[in-house]
Amino acid sequence: MKKYDVLIIGSGLAGMSLALRLAETQKVALLTKHELLDAASAWAQGGIAAVLSDDDSAENHIRDTHIAGAGLCKDDAVRFVVEHGREAVEWLVNQGVPFTRDDNNHDELHLTREGGHSHRRIVHAADATGRAVQKTLVSQLKSHPNIEVLEHHIAVDLITSKQLKRRDENRCFGAYALNNKTGRVSTVSARFTALATGGAGKVYLYTTNPDVATGDGVAMGWRAGCRVANMEFMQFHPTCLYHPAAKSYLITEAVRGEGGLLKLPDVNDKTKPGERFMPAHDERAELAPRDIVARAIDYEMKKRGIDFVYLDISHKPADFLKSHFPNIYEKCLTLGIDITKDAIPIVPAAHYTCGGLVTDLRGRTDVDNLYAIGEVSCTGLHGANRLASNSLLECLVFSDAVVNDIQSSVATLMPALPAWDESRVTNADEEVIISHNWDELRRFMWDYVGIVRTDKRLERAMHRINLLKAEIHEYYANFRVSNDLIEMRNLLQTAELIVRSAIERKESRGLHYSADYPQMLAVAKDTVLTPAT
Repeated sequence: MKKYDVLIIGSGLAGMSLALRLAETQKVALLTKHELLDAASAWAQGGIAAVLSDDDSAENHIRDTHIAGAGLCKDDAVRFVVEHGREAVEWLVNQGVPFTRDDNNHDELHLTREGGHSHRRIVHAADATGRAVQKTLVSQLKSHPNIEVLEHHIAVDLITSKQLKRRDENRCFGAYALNNKTGRVSTVSARFTALATGGAGKVYLYTTNPDVATGDGVAMGWRAGCRVANMEFMQFHPTCLYHPAAKSYLITEAVRGEGGLLKLPDVNDKTKPGERFMPAHDERAELAPRDIVARAIDYEMKKRGIDFVYLDISHKPADFLKSHFPNIYEKCLTLGIDITKDAIPIVPAAHYTCGGLVTDLRGRTDVDNLYAIGEVSCTGLHGANRLASNSLLECLVFSDAVVNDIQSSVATLMPALPAWDESRVTNADEEVIISHNWDELRRFMWDYVGIVRTDKRLERAMHRINLLKAEIHEYYANFRVSNDLIEMRNLLQTAELIVRSAIERKESRGLHYSADYPQMLAVAKDTVLTPAT
């Protein structure tokens, strides 16, 4: 039994910033599946959106967020996040994050622009903002006396009133966690638990997400009794490097923000870029929101039977590209692509889960003492489509909100928690069923629940999910848990929630495009699913 004041599950920016802020007054455990820099936040290239220039305003940022969100953003959540943007960035600066400075005034942060933004408001650390932020915070986390980092641990399930048969309340008391080094499951007791597990990109065959993005928090929260909302809105990043050795390497939106152009392969020589196509799809061209750009690319690829399109920024000065996109430049160069001379072959890929566990503006879920922050949550900020670089901002603003709520809460007595029971299970006889089902799930989710959907495709996906869930349920009931089994169970649950949500939405809005219902309804409504009691 491990006992803490606060258990934080997930080590992205949401989890790290929450841990550091809480550790001044609380004993904190930060649980992460692999190591601290393996979270999706570390992969974020673009930056953090905040109103910092005199020619910009909060109202501009709010308006841009609402436009991208296609009518589903909650105004109180949008205003709450935007109005706390400057202090969130200042907190990171005070932690020592090395943001890129303006060339003409080193005292000012350099601001770039991304798709959907009407002004330059993206603070960044070259083209690897997430990693710069994470590396800065990691050293502080590991040296803080009130923080215990539990690396190589994966949460199996939350411990709630259900397990304790306390029917007079609905409360979280911690979680069971598997140590992947020892194979032992521990009982982790905590007065407060925060899910900061990120998204579910690995439910799809092609994704920009790291391998840890398996929908764990959404699945655990759902099983614990939390509502989920808007899971059909899976954002596909328009520009993922197309190369067999790249493993879904993301090309940041800032490349388009700085003048990158999307082009078809030349009709006579597909190894070279040809004509632009975005102006034919949207008046904002390459600076249209991500859903529009991703659908345009998908349309052109299917229409012409091509495997990729090009992103070309080679018309910009070489020194500019090397200084603003050093990591992309080096990565592409290792693959034989010189972005100062060559166009970059790209395809869309699953990138961000806009829906998640329903929370209020204090990060609270439907289960008492259980919070959700970052990509695992649905706060109302993103609506039907996340505006670029609003995600890291949301992590920071809501981690601060959770801290304030926990510190103002009255301490409650913790009950004795049962140990993990392995008395009726055995070691798995063969694990091929997990790897096979994982591959099958990701392939049919890509084919049937991708950028363009139909009722028939969604029905086929749900049929296969039900078959796989039955197999995995039997496996889970009879064999000892493993990391792969836990992730597979969570992926299936999350996939089911995505498909159920998509089936319920009889329109096309934001990231959800249905060929059967191409029009957008006059009234915007959230898709909210409630677990059976």
